[in-house]
Amino acid sequence: MATPTYDYLIIGAGIIGAALAAEISHRRPGTRLLVVDKESRAAFHQTGRNSGVVHSGVYYTPGSLKARFCREGLVRLQAFSQTHGIGYDTRGKLLVATNEQEVTRLDNLAQRAADNGVAAHRLDRSALQTCEPAVAGLAALQIPETAIIDYTGVTRALLTEVENAGGTLRFGQPVNHVAATQAGYRIRIGGEHVEAGRIVACAGLASDRVARLLGIDPEIRIIPFRGEYFVLPAALNQVVHHLIYPVPDPTLPFLGVHLTPMIDGSITVGPNAVLALAREKYQRFSFDTRDAADALTYPGLWKILARHPRATWQELKGSFSKQTYLQAVRKYCPRITLADLQTYRSANRAQAVRADGSLVDDFLIKTQGGATAILNAPSPAATCSLPIAAHIANLIL
Repeated sequence: MATPTYDYLIIGAGIIGAALAAEISHRRPGTRLLVVDKESRAAFHQTGRNSGVVHSGVYYTPGSLKARFCREGLVRLQAFSQTHGIGYDTRGKLLVATNEQEVTRLDNLAQRAADNGVAAHRLDRSALQTCEPAVAGLAALQIPETAIIDYTGVTRALLTEVENAGGTLRFGQPVNHVAATQAGYRIRIGGEHVEAGRIVACAGLASDRVARLLGIDPEIRIIPFRGEYFVLPAALNQVVHHLIYPVPDPTLPFLGVHLTPMIDGSITVGPNAVLALAREKYQRFSFDTRDAADALTYPGLWKILARHPRATWQELKGSFSKQTYLQAVRKYCPRITLADLQTYRSANRAQAVRADGSLVDDFLIKTQGGATAILNAPSPAATCSLPIAAHIANLIL
């Protein structure tokens, strides 16, 4: 039997892999395209476990891919959701300052918003109380465009477009081996071989490993950080209307524990950020020998922890002590009690770390020959998925 041959192989059926496959299908009608994922369904890991937030781009370095793609991504996601009947709700975000240091940081964030073309309104204590009576703070920055969405629904809709254009989807079939050929690549997927002219890996938590499989030196290691969430009882589903965020510490890559209204009407609390010893398992004590060894033997990890000992300890305390977690939330929403924090799902963030301990801040994409690997695509990658797909398509088509 002849070996199946494709023009493009996309590894990974999260939102970025799905968006790229749809982009190629739109630009090149009739192209032979295969999307493969080792899991049983699309959006299995990061895409299906995030907060569902459509970010406006307020935090990111002006001129960075994150800043540019957030602006475009928000507009395109809103239009896509309307076309496909996917839940999308523009709630707006409040960045709430609870001490004088955070009030000063609000000034910096307001300037960053202006630099990035993001609408932002400063609220004093009185205006904040009028806007959100259950929220306490000295001041806040209101970001009206921030929205919530069903990212799993977006991913499925994109993959439906791929199938309607003649593309092929395969689930539950890991990529085991890749070898370069004169015409492209020969790839073992599950127990079968296929051939492809070009490969793009959108592998999330496995991005560094899949890059090596493609012959690309990632020059980073993925260190997984588990984000643990709680959900409020249904009686508190109206406690806030906006998404409520603390003012972030600019020295840390995470945004802190926040209140997020979800598209299903519930409100989640989280996440924290704790080192995970299994990339694709989500229980508190999950362990994978290979994943743990990759993280714990990597010099970059220990350099990060040494730079942020207080934050590391605080996040760890929050993981084991619900009371500590509650204190972080009650800084800006004192109505929440310990009994209100009901267990919800966890999620692992793929953080790309260099050997010197520096974190890769922007999206990172590397190409060698006919293979391309997306090596760093943390939040706000879901918001930016459609522009990222267009950007990669421009590189490879």
